[in-house]
Amino acid sequence: DVQLVESGGGSVQAGGSLSLSCVASGYFNKRCMAWFRQAPGKEREGVAAIDKSGSPTFTYSVMGRFTIAKDNVKNTLYLQMDNLKPEDTAMYYCAAKMIEGSCSVVSAIDLWGKGTQVTVS
Repeated sequence: DVQLVESGGGSVQAGGSLSLSCVASGYFNKRCMAWFRQAPGKEREGVAAIDKSGSPTFTYSVMGRFTIAKDNVKNTLYLQMDNLKPEDTAMYYCAAKMIEGSCSVVSAIDLWGKGTQVTVS
């Protein structure tokens, strides 16, 4: 089966750090991979994305605080989150796009993980 499995969520105080991982199993073209988040009562939004060449993009609210990286050998996507704020509290989802193009918006995504909860107090 082709799937994305996230790990690394948890609870942390404001100013703290968390590291998320996403393991991709099964063979599929990973043209672009991304992290999204969804807070209660809000729409799912793109947080960070990384294309096939390794170029990252970030939503403005996390610039300078979050880092996205991937390990093609381990088929793993990472999100390092530093200086966390209460407004970062959300379910975080790993996502993949299998054809060329941006993967920063929900409509562009072909495959989703089930999510991992991040809570900042």
